[in-house]
Amino acid sequence: MTALRFILIGLGARSRIWRRVLKEHPDCSLVGLVETDRDRLAGVLAETAGAVGGISLDEVAAEVEADVALLCTPPGGRQSQVAAACAAGLGILAEKPLADTLTDAESYVIAAKEAGVPIAVGLNFRYLAVTQALKSLFSPDRLGPPEFGRFTYERWRDGRLPNLNKYPMSMKQPMLWEQSIHHFDLMRFVYGVEPVCISARTFNPSWSMYDGDANVGALITFTGGLEVTYQGTWAGNWQKMGFEWRTECQRGVALQQEMFGALSYAIRDDPELTPVPLPESEPWVDDARALLADFVSHFRKGIPLPCPGTDHLNSLRMVEACIRSSNGEGTVSLCEQ
Repeated sequence: MTALRFILIGLGARSRIWRRVLKEHPDCSLVGLVETDRDRLAGVLAETAGAVGGISLDEVAAEVEADVALLCTPPGGRQSQVAAACAAGLGILAEKPLADTLTDAESYVIAAKEAGVPIAVGLNFRYLAVTQALKSLFSPDRLGPPEFGRFTYERWRDGRLPNLNKYPMSMKQPMLWEQSIHHFDLMRFVYGVEPVCISARTFNPSWSMYDGDANVGALITFTGGLEVTYQGTWAGNWQKMGFEWRTECQRGVALQQEMFGALSYAIRDDPELTPVPLPESEPWVDDARALLADFVSHFRKGIPLPCPGTDHLNSLRMVEACIRSSNGEGTVSLCEQ
């Protein structure tokens, strides 16, 4: 059987991880590279035996037989890439977010459906060991259903570092589109609920290096009455990361104190927290491996498409609701309870 053939579009920071996990997967082959920076393209082509390179997906797709377009480009301006993938009959796996407007993301999902190609989004945090373990704590025989929570993410993200993408520096809402989208998706995935309404405020402190708002505060109501208080920032003015996700359930609490681990729980009368054992993992890489494995299995075994674009739209609607609320609309309704 021929390996699943990928064309990688965009050779920035995230592409390094995808090139690594594609090379490791026994049923994947990287056959094409697309990059507008010709020097960067030449450098990666020299490291990728047998791959065809070009400055557009149209150009490369015409030269090589492929199955999947893997979009590692900035979320803004993907119209031509999605159109080219659909025209060539390529499945689409896109780095999150799918677009930097809800309207564009919806149009991409529609285009893929009309072309008969799958479209998935790289929400790799769903595949973290800590995420899977946290989700399991909410079973009826453990902590029971969650009823309210608090999610805090405080980070000094130095956008000048060479290993980070630079385009968020000029985005209008960098925290929401690039980071909070992960957090909103995790809430929906872990809790198994959908957002009902959101009240939010975004702003930028005086020391922020970002053009757009790097701070987000939100009150989120989900189906079933679950309430979450959210605070996220890329301009936390200390280099040490601050992360805490606490969830209050019928029988006790779940507490995640690091982005990639430090999970524990307690029943109401417990004197101490009980740590949850987690397997050793390489953040960013092992979760990408797991997502890729499910994506390949969709093609090979017919399992449900992981992180489909249709599902991703519900997280993007949360982002848009935060923007609308902060712009003066007050509490924004998303769906009926």
